[in-house]
Amino acid sequence: MNRRLLVTLTALAAVVAFGAGASYYTMQQKQTAAVTTAVDTTLVRPHSPVIGKIDAKVTIVEFFDPSCEACRAFYPLVKNVLATYPDDVRVVLRYTPFHEGSEEAVRILEAARKQGKFEAVLTALMEKQPEWAIHGQPDMKHAWVIAGDAGLELKDARLDSMKPEVDQILKIDVADVQANKVSQTPTFFVNGKPLMDFSERGLIDLVKSEIGPGS
Repeated sequence: MNRRLLVTLTALAAVVAFGAGASYYTMQQKQTAAVTTAVDTTLVRPHSPVIGKIDAKVTIVEFFDPSCEACRAFYPLVKNVLATYPDDVRVVLRYTPFHEGSEEAVRILEAARKQGKFEAVLTALMEKQPEWAIHGQPDMKHAWVIAGDAGLELKDARLDSMKPEVDQILKIDVADVQANKVSQTPTFFVNGKPLMDFSERGLIDLVKSEIGPGS
């Protein structure tokens, strides 16, 4: 393969990858816009990551901290709820960076979202949380390694993570944490209703009550 052809193919691959990431990011924004029409805007913002179908009748809003052990414990449950009710439930994530290192973890996730790899990187960070989210001494270099192993292109991600729009997302989410009097993570709202029975069964029961008979 001659050098000119190699350069052309490499450039084409980069354009395709960028297009895929941009398309995913745009889709995420459209999903969130659909959610905000039905939920208090202090719970859901246009930038908020959404997992699930646009037309789902039940919206779980989770205020979560990537470094939070309880968030890690609830993560499989939330995934299971989505898998059990794929047509009825969507999840909106709100960043709640209470722990040291959590802000940088959020920046990693936002960079991953731009590349269309949000869920893959989120899962990796949650599963390997004990390796990097060490209270009092978080190992953020290792968090980046974990994200890279999950498919994140690190060079662009490091630049994207420090862009002003990410600063703004963090600023708004922190303000909404305060507006909704969130003092612990995770904190859940289901169709705008706060989860009063903070337990796995409590979350499941509230979701089922919002889905309705037959759930």
